[in-house]
Amino acid sequence: MPGITGLSNMNTTIGIDRVQTVVERLVAVVRANAVVSGVAVAAVLGTAWMIHDYKEWRALGTGGTPPNVFGYCRMTISRIVFAYHIPRQTDPNTLSNNGPSYIKASIPLRSGGRPKIMPRILPQRQVPEPIDPLVKEKLMSLMRRLASKHPDILETRPSHTEGGTADGLYARKDNGKINPIVVSDRALDYEIAHAHPRDNSLHLWLSEADARKVIEARWGQRFCVPTVQKGWTMVYAPRNEEELELIEEFVKAGVRWVTGVAI
Repeated sequence: MPGITGLSNMNTTIGIDRVQTVVERLVAVVRANAVVSGVAVAAVLGTAWMIHDYKEWRALGTGGTPPNVFGYCRMTISRIVFAYHIPRQTDPNTLSNNGPSYIKASIPLRSGGRPKIMPRILPQRQVPEPIDPLVKEKLMSLMRRLASKHPDILETRPSHTEGGTADGLYARKDNGKINPIVVSDRALDYEIAHAHPRDNSLHLWLSEADARKVIEARWGQRFCVPTVQKGWTMVYAPRNEEELELIEEFVKAGVRWVTGVAI
């Protein structure tokens, strides 16, 4: 009906005019008030930064924190709460050198020093460095290879601490020699190690004395969340065959600490 159509169009026009009037008033208020103008600019810049930061965080790859808005918020809160822990991660003096140690040889200093670390703490990652393709292949199969050689004490399954996105090396729970500290810890749940496909670094459960040795040699740092076991260590990525052999020694030391069995 033409009358109804005309009335509908008129109502739509009135609605648009009202919205436009409100917008114009808001713009006028912002222009007239320096404080409101500053807040508006800060809000726009803050939103733009957050969107960029979120995209950068997603680019790190999946980890223990889900790669969504919820995970980003959780990471951001942790980033603020545990900011005090950042310098402690590379400070070996925060760890005791008493207690058992299973890394046999002295650890050579990492060539080139520590790698750059991604600024967002979860997932904890380093900036990727060049790696020989064969070395990467061997690193990613290391957990399965050790488990297949020692099926009586080891097994592999999707890493709980990485949200199931990496192969985790675990101690078999029916092994009577398992470290009592491991049995009582629910966060790591018998996990010994896993490697990250995105940057080729690892997380590894070492004795506190061995973790200190690794950090002193600039081959690793403490986990970014201080409430986790002190020996849960981020180990930097190997870049060649010789460094991979050293990493394997670290993992074997972790196996000895967790399972009570030397391999």
